[in-house]
Amino acid sequence: MYKYEHGGDIYTQETTSDGKQFVDFSANINPLGLPNSVKEAVKNALKGCVNYPDPFCRRLTKATAEFLQVPPEYLFFGNGAADVLFRLALALKPKRALLMAPTFADYEKALRSVNCNVKYYELDEAADFVPHRDIVGKITSRNDMVVLCNPNNPTGQLIPPITLERILMKCRAIGAKLLVDECFMDFVSQDKAFSMRKFLAEYPELIILKAFTKTFAMPGIRLGYCLTSDTELHTKLHQCGQDWSVSVLAQEAGIAALQEKEYLHESYLLIQEERKYLIKQLINLGAKVYGSEANYIFFYLPEPANLAEQLKEQGYLIRSCANYHNLGPGYYRVAVKTRVLNRGLIKAIKEVKQDALLTDFN
Repeated sequence: MYKYEHGGDIYTQETTSDGKQFVDFSANINPLGLPNSVKEAVKNALKGCVNYPDPFCRRLTKATAEFLQVPPEYLFFGNGAADVLFRLALALKPKRALLMAPTFADYEKALRSVNCNVKYYELDEAADFVPHRDIVGKITSRNDMVVLCNPNNPTGQLIPPITLERILMKCRAIGAKLLVDECFMDFVSQDKAFSMRKFLAEYPELIILKAFTKTFAMPGIRLGYCLTSDTELHTKLHQCGQDWSVSVLAQEAGIAALQEKEYLHESYLLIQEERKYLIKQLINLGAKVYGSEANYIFFYLPEPANLAEQLKEQGYLIRSCANYHNLGPGYYRVAVKTRVLNRGLIKAIKEVKQDALLTDFN
């Protein structure tokens, strides 16, 4: 039986044993929720559902290209970033890829679907899971693809810009593709954010993965894309899936979302403030917090050993990271939400820890 290994599973068990609704800290969604303009755009787009969607997402492509200040021919859209990821694997059919560990599980899942041999650069806990420059030496002529997540999921750590540039140059030297997932870059503080977009024109080896999902709180709508100047790859991406993977509703939602500049600014300020609050509170509870530059917090708290299970009984879902490669029990990831919800989570963790101490004492 297939096992679902991501956060956001609010369907297997809809309420706690005493009927309370879960507060989902396991999925990193913008705490401001879906913008009203996007809701209206989806509502107004319903009448267009009698037609097939535009297979080339022309209006959405134009709007996104203007928003990002990139040529429109660099953009390819899909049914969420995960859909684009699997299309990339099918289009490129890499034989040997290098991934960081821990990182997002679907990179490996997509690569193994085309029988790619996956190797890992294991991030060192002693270095707070930040990749060292020696990662460049791990990329050999046998690699035809390197996949990076920046900031990384689940650690929230950023890859130093100089390391990214060296990796890109190494990939060019050996003829490998470099896929950089920047889905969480919108939540990084402006003095630390570093996008690889400026290298797209010069390096057709580079592919950047992005999504509307987390930034605009619309995971249920499904809208993601990639950017690359490799025009041949664009053609292959169209050939490796259905023509109508982006619905009429998703295209209109994306166009509306890109106009939400004030929403983005408010989100950025909220995440900055609440991230600091959560980090401080978790440290006070004895957790070791790593990186966490995005809209989620990655931490280690070995006791109680079943923290995620006990919090679930109290109505809070958090992401246990024990199933990530190169991690184990005690590692967790929680989303950054509003102050009220964040306080509730911290209170619940305190209660779980106190109950564990009483149990041990007795």
